[in-house]
Amino acid sequence: MTKTFKTFTTALLVTGAFLPAIATAKPMTAEDLATLKRMGSVAVSPDEKWVAYDITETDPESYQRSTALYLLALDKADAMPVRIADQPEKSEHSPAFAANGSLYYLSDASGSEQLWHTDIATTGKSGAPTQASDLKADIAGFKLSPTSEKIALWGDIARDCPTFGCEKSGNQAEPGPGTGREYDELFIRHWSSWETPGNYSRIFAFDLKDGKVAGDGAALDGDLVGDSPSKPFGGGEEIAWVPGEAGVFFTLRTADRNEPKSTNLDLYGAKADGTETVNYTDNNDATDTLPAFSSDGEWLAWAAMERPGYEADRLVVKLRKKGSEEDDAFALTKDWDRSVGSIVWTPDDKKLIVTAQDVLDHPAFAVDIETGKVTRLTGEGNVGTTIPLQDGSLIYTMNNLQLPTDLYRRAPDGTVTQLTNINGRELAAIDSVDIQRFNFAGANGDQVWGQIIKPTGVTGKLPMAFLAHGGPQGSFGNSWSTRWNPKVMAAQGYAVVTIDFHGSTGYGQKFTDSINLDWGGKPLEDLKLGYAAAVKIDSQIDGERSCALGGSYGGYMMNWIAGNWPDRFDCLVNHAGVFDLRAMALSTEELWFDQWDHGGTWWTRSDPEKWNPVNKITNWQTPTLFIHGELDFRIPYTQSIMPFTVSQEMDIPSKLLIFPDENHWVLKGKNSVQWYRTVFDWMAKWTKGGQEGE
Repeated sequence: MTKTFKTFTTALLVTGAFLPAIATAKPMTAEDLATLKRMGSVAVSPDEKWVAYDITETDPESYQRSTALYLLALDKADAMPVRIADQPEKSEHSPAFAANGSLYYLSDASGSEQLWHTDIATTGKSGAPTQASDLKADIAGFKLSPTSEKIALWGDIARDCPTFGCEKSGNQAEPGPGTGREYDELFIRHWSSWETPGNYSRIFAFDLKDGKVAGDGAALDGDLVGDSPSKPFGGGEEIAWVPGEAGVFFTLRTADRNEPKSTNLDLYGAKADGTETVNYTDNNDATDTLPAFSSDGEWLAWAAMERPGYEADRLVVKLRKKGSEEDDAFALTKDWDRSVGSIVWTPDDKKLIVTAQDVLDHPAFAVDIETGKVTRLTGEGNVGTTIPLQDGSLIYTMNNLQLPTDLYRRAPDGTVTQLTNINGRELAAIDSVDIQRFNFAGANGDQVWGQIIKPTGVTGKLPMAFLAHGGPQGSFGNSWSTRWNPKVMAAQGYAVVTIDFHGSTGYGQKFTDSINLDWGGKPLEDLKLGYAAAVKIDSQIDGERSCALGGSYGGYMMNWIAGNWPDRFDCLVNHAGVFDLRAMALSTEELWFDQWDHGGTWWTRSDPEKWNPVNKITNWQTPTLFIHGELDFRIPYTQSIMPFTVSQEMDIPSKLLIFPDENHWVLKGKNSVQWYRTVFDWMAKWTKGGQEGE
């Protein structure tokens, strides 16, 4: 990214806060989606005067991305964000305030990911950036102790390395002298990379002296072998300092031959000098995670599942008093049929602020420590980071189908103020869309929810884009996505319909569990009934022109629809979908997912072929676009090559788009634009009578 571009966009961030919609607004494009700014980590200063956050920007020509830090005053209604710790051509991210009000963050300014530090004056002006660490390994993340006299750092470190980084990675799979890798137990690969046995995500505790990391640090994993934070998506939410700085609690799953079938993440505690590593949740063989201590250190809160091997089981908040035994812990939210996604304490230690999927939203809730009473705090939308303040207000990030992530503040009386508008100028030039929620009687007569998203002010009939979400224990809810974005799809002249079929989250655990052993049953019935309901509810939807799209489990559903609902859609778009359940069962990496949903290993299932799309290919007739990433190890890319081969051999119009540098998701800017252009061309060809490329 050029310095000119960074200076220009910085000016927009500072001056273009809240702008009205303009008369010449245009439909949103794939290029817009790829280049809108993205808010990341957020931190509030100890005196609660400042909020720091990082913003990722994308160059509209090269699509290269860089991340910068901004500071915003919380005590001024008209405050504008100011860029801080600016180091040209480098990225700064993951801010955290120290107890004295100075700021730590990560940056690649030295050529590797290291810890940096800057002072923040009372005026909000930042001092000169200072490198605070010079370690051999890249730092993946950090967490300051309450007094900021110590710091926990983590990164990928050889298990036999006593310091934060050694000359060798410790990879035991590469004995040499050739390029071959040798494995004698699973995992052999995970998500998007081949495993490096002998190298793990490890936490080290260091002293902080004069703003810098001091000494060699102490490894906190003791005799444990495993990743902490957990891979591939774990982060700082899995790590907590014990008040008083005696030690650190962290989440870890033991790495052994059973790891691909285990969801047994446990909470461990270790002294800050690396001694006495103890498992505090040894009695639970399911997931324990998200440790959070009350400020007085009297209580530990965390989230726990009950059923081993089930990654979508309900996460219940548990509490354990200091000095008590594991069996004395109690489930605070056992009577609340929602699964928590994050946990933080209020400053007075009387409540927990949690987030959870609830119908089509992902709001923040307050949970009373004494009674377990749950109170919803935020309205429609998808809440991410939550930071409760001393005065009872709440700083949080939120997005929705209409808008990407920004910062908000909820006052104690419930009044909500939007603090940032990081894409204000860009969004003012983009048309909004109309969004309607609806529900209908689905399979077994159960209530099922859906959404209709369509361009505002458009007359005449609109072809339908019918979306099936992945997971399958997920939701196509009211949230912004940089990958599957209904707003940019609607902007192309479609009525986008989403259905939260049986198995979706946010409707109680029984509803989520109902997809087990029934991948092609109730969900397909819900989709059929939801299609009919949407057409009946909105007369603008043209039920005779439609294209269905889905990724992951949604892609499985495209293959299943092709064989079991073959006359409904004009076209299908299948991203990384499961085609052959047997091949999937024997080649995916996280085995617990496949084995739980389908009833064990392939050879022990009572009827393994019942929901297998490969058995229905003689019914196929729908033109289909298949898309996959070569680095996808969750659903290997051959799962798209096989149905593409079938379609080609059967003379069914079909196309295959393969990304050599993407995993289960499409993450790179240029690839995202190509993905959408290809998808939109395919949809237009079959639903609008157009030609590809028009």
